[in-house]
Amino acid sequence: MTSAAFDLSGKVALVTGGNAGIGLAMAEALAEAGADVCIWGSNPDKTTAAGEQIERHGTRVLALACDVSDESAVDAATEEMIAKLGRVDACFANAGVSGRGPSFLEMSTEEWRRVLSVNLDGVFFTLRAAARHMVAQGDGGALAVTSSLAAIEGQPRGEHYAASKGAVVSMMRALAVELGRHKIRANAILPGWIETDMTREWMKQEVVQDRVLRRVPARRWGIPQDFGAIAVYLASDASAYHSGDTLLIDGAYALF
Repeated sequence: MTSAAFDLSGKVALVTGGNAGIGLAMAEALAEAGADVCIWGSNPDKTTAAGEQIERHGTRVLALACDVSDESAVDAATEEMIAKLGRVDACFANAGVSGRGPSFLEMSTEEWRRVLSVNLDGVFFTLRAAARHMVAQGDGGALAVTSSLAAIEGQPRGEHYAASKGAVVSMMRALAVELGRHKIRANAILPGWIETDMTREWMKQEVVQDRVLRRVPARRWGIPQDFGAIAVYLASDASAYHSGDTLLIDGAYALF
């Protein structure tokens, strides 16, 4: 296997939630490998700044404000991407929100729906729009979703988050079977404990260091850059026969 298999020149990749954290790291790696990249984010200023950062790799970059829980916004952003970049070869449904609130017994219907509207409905809207164009293009493509350890481990007070992240794993397996005839592959990525702007302060707490970090066999928190290589692999021809998988990137935490 040569590096040419990982060359993304001529390909267009979409990364939702691509303005920070894992999504931005994926987008940068994809651009560095030669892909033209479209990122979506709900914060316009933050998304524009991230787009300017990705442009340093020398490929075309399109940064769009898009709320993935809004079906019409997703369809409009997809059409703008196709109009300006010409196609879509890889779609990383990475945008998501965390759960918040007290116990399951006190969880409101509003909170339940807030999380699923982004983490499940948003993934559905995004992948459906991308898959439609991939089928029409006729030469295959790659679909991927950012799930979570919560899909396979119990998370108290996060039943809505866990439900959404488990559901998208099952969705990707179904898509791998249905869309395989179109040369479209579908895989789920499950991050472990990753240090981002959203988690950094929480991870600094002594109790978290003691109870969580010491259980990570890799002896460190994950970082967004740990997901750049898997994004390039899944978007590249090197993964042409790899579909329906659940890729756990957690420093072996789930095993210990």
